[in-house]
Amino acid sequence: MVATRVRRWVFSILGFAAAGVLAACGGSSSGLRSAPRLNVSVAVHPAGTSVVAGSQIQQFSVTVNGDPNNLGVTWAVDGIAGGSAAGGRVSAAGLYTPPASAGVHTVTAASVADSTKSASATIGVTSLPGITSYHYDLAREGANAQEFALTTTSVRTTTFGKLFSCPVDGAVYAEPLWLPAVNIGGGPHNVIFVATQHDSLYAFDADASPCQQFWHVNLLDAAHGGIANETTVCWYDVGGGSGDIQPEVGVTGTPVIDPATNTLYVVSKSETGGCSTGNPGVFYQRLHAIDITAGNENQTPAPISASVSGAGDGSSGGTVNFDSQTEGQRPGLALLKNVTVGGSIYDIVYVSWASHEDEFPYHGWILGYNAANVQQQLQVFNASPNGGQGGIWMAGDAPAIDALGNLYVATGNGTFDADTGGSDYGDSMLKVNTNGALAVTDYFTPFNQLSLNAVDEDFGSGGVVLLPDQTVGPPHLLVTGGKQGLIYLVDRDNMGQFLVSSDNVVQEFQANLGSWTTPAFWQNALFIAGSGNHGSCDLLRMYQFNSSAPSPFNTTPSSVSTHCFQFPGATPVVSSSGGSNGIVWATEVGCYSTAASTCSSAAILFAYDATNLTTELWDSSQALNQRDQAGTAVKFTVPTVANGKVYIGTRTELDVYGLLP
Repeated sequence: MVATRVRRWVFSILGFAAAGVLAACGGSSSGLRSAPRLNVSVAVHPAGTSVVAGSQIQQFSVTVNGDPNNLGVTWAVDGIAGGSAAGGRVSAAGLYTPPASAGVHTVTAASVADSTKSASATIGVTSLPGITSYHYDLAREGANAQEFALTTTSVRTTTFGKLFSCPVDGAVYAEPLWLPAVNIGGGPHNVIFVATQHDSLYAFDADASPCQQFWHVNLLDAAHGGIANETTVCWYDVGGGSGDIQPEVGVTGTPVIDPATNTLYVVSKSETGGCSTGNPGVFYQRLHAIDITAGNENQTPAPISASVSGAGDGSSGGTVNFDSQTEGQRPGLALLKNVTVGGSIYDIVYVSWASHEDEFPYHGWILGYNAANVQQQLQVFNASPNGGQGGIWMAGDAPAIDALGNLYVATGNGTFDADTGGSDYGDSMLKVNTNGALAVTDYFTPFNQLSLNAVDEDFGSGGVVLLPDQTVGPPHLLVTGGKQGLIYLVDRDNMGQFLVSSDNVVQEFQANLGSWTTPAFWQNALFIAGSGNHGSCDLLRMYQFNSSAPSPFNTTPSSVSTHCFQFPGATPVVSSSGGSNGIVWATEVGCYSTAASTCSSAAILFAYDATNLTTELWDSSQALNQRDQAGTAVKFTVPTVANGKVYIGTRTELDVYGLLP
């Protein structure tokens, strides 16, 4: 009882004291005043980005307003404080280290002062091993399904645009190539490689803004096999004067990279004694093996020469020799591993040729070189040894290669006599065996080849794409298109060869006004943007594919673009996150600034929803004040999409697009 009274007395005294304090401060004795309410806001920068799995870190920053004591934030990945092995780790300073596998993750910064206030960023983690050859893979499908940052919602004018550009010294006809985690510039960097008609190669940081150049080399100097007074080829010293490539010819075909050896293979073209005199001089073509970390030659460059037995155009004494002047190296290079030749196994670089503007004499050549020693020419093939032409153009496409190592190329124009036991394959689709000597094991030639050749309606003006293996119907198919605008669907196991009155193929249909491009294939849909001849335009079209149908392609396009692409059309590529967020990228290059296209204007990069081409997501002409304008257009420019960015080559620069800061 006494103890209870004492406690009550103490509490009573404390209560009076507290009331006195509150009264003295102008408060109320009925209770303590609440702490002032904070108005905290949080923002994370960048709000969206992409990194390479296991090698590329990302520094996030945060802006916090309404935090008077600067208590900062706590970081989490996918709701886990500090992250995890599966989602990646984030430090207390916002430095994100990605996991070893691909995916999409959310990095969140939450205010310490008010934990109910936070902001998040989306980060795509790609395990894309690289884009090391034309149109992305050996099938030439042109689809990158490892793109997690660029989505149909993020590619908008408010969030996507031009990040930076890198100046170059000549027109970029070759597709830019991308490789992650290259040991260059003091550490691992993602690198974009660019080749120009000035016979130059560049290696740029694929992500750094402003542009960071790692190296630049000229393939005509002494260190790269050049000789005194050697220059790029003046456009009027080759071709027929129409200016298909102008003002100079150097590197045209897209290089190929072997990441296993850090080697880039590329063909240069040059001359001495021409240009300044106005008379053609001595011409050179060389195959280079370039160290991608420094731009040096890994091997001694190989002067390109070849010969086959035959009585064809330009032959002498029963031999047809490779002509360095007339042969135009337009197709992309291809690399095939583990090929058996003469009882030994090699990695082989394949290089193909046509001509410059049909200037005679020329032939379609395929030469195979030992990747480990480019001085060693292992294989030679000529598409018209006893005739002429049969060039391999394919709008810059590289030979497609199947799982058994067969090459697939399309020829344009020329002599055809294979149906009567000859060895000339003008206007034909060829299946070429690579084990041993290069040899045609099957082919397809349109029934109207003779009339096509007579009016220069090349069958092989477009590229070749191998479709994924099918479980219903013929398992191995390819598609290609020519100047007639027909799409041919061909069974690779029974290509149909030649019939007099009809074509023995799986399907053919009128797809566009004419094909000077390579289609893309994604999620059972073919995307193709053809064109008529100069002065006309055509739409980007999507054709649905169903192998179980009697005619696998629905010949009515499921959707078309609203933009009409000028000659030569556009070679589209697709980026996606697996089967979702598909985006079709295509470039308007109709005003490509040569005698063949006298107008000159900026290339325009387009992005379309891959499920409905009527939905244009973005293009580089939309933003105010020319914010996203590209450099001047180049014929046959192909976009390269990798790790949240899109790269296109122009006449004066490499332009890089991505999510805006």
